[in-house]
Amino acid sequence: MRVAIAGAGNVGRSIARELIANGHQVLLIERDPHSIKPESVPGAEWFQADACELQTLEDAELENCDVSIAATGDDKANLVHSLLAKTEFGVPRTVGRVNHPGNEWMFDDVWGVDVAVSTPRIMSALVEEAVATGDLVRLFTFNKSTTNLSEMRLPADSSYVGRRLRDIELPMDAVLVAIIRDGVPLVPDRDGALEGEDELLFVVSQQAESELAAMFTADDD
Repeated sequence: MRVAIAGAGNVGRSIARELIANGHQVLLIERDPHSIKPESVPGAEWFQADACELQTLEDAELENCDVSIAATGDDKANLVHSLLAKTEFGVPRTVGRVNHPGNEWMFDDVWGVDVAVSTPRIMSALVEEAVATGDLVRLFTFNKSTTNLSEMRLPADSSYVGRRLRDIELPMDAVLVAIIRDGVPLVPDRDGALEGEDELLFVVSQQAESELAAMFTADDD
């Protein structure tokens, strides 16, 4: 997946490093020449330009990106970039960083924003969620802990579809804490059954995370 990130500050670079580590191609777009630091994000492409100007985004070939993330420290710039990415270049997925909570109401489809978020971990996780059905995605790590909140979308053809929760044996350090079905959060019911496209939220230790991921990966083999 090819991802464009507008803004190469601390947030933009953090997102880029994580996406590259997960095997994605990243294009960093930065206006300030002093912030162009290729050594800080090995493996990323860098493009010095104003991410809010149509011509420079054409030069950056934004239309070839699957996702565009507006990660600058300026909410106005993030909105303009998202609108251009969606309406002028047809980027399928846009993610906008909200710097000031009072502006959050503007970060919607009117401005071309598919997802409005505020931290690198959640932003990169939501980007990957668009193409990662069946994969376990770490949303964030609890402070002063080795425990994560992780999510996966259950594939429609998974053998777990239709199985009751009480019949599914999870790793010892993994707890299913919520199910999001058709946009509605549900409390897990031991006698309830999973459905295809359910979003499963787990609290899981870092040690058990790979075991949990392997459990569902094995299901697809």
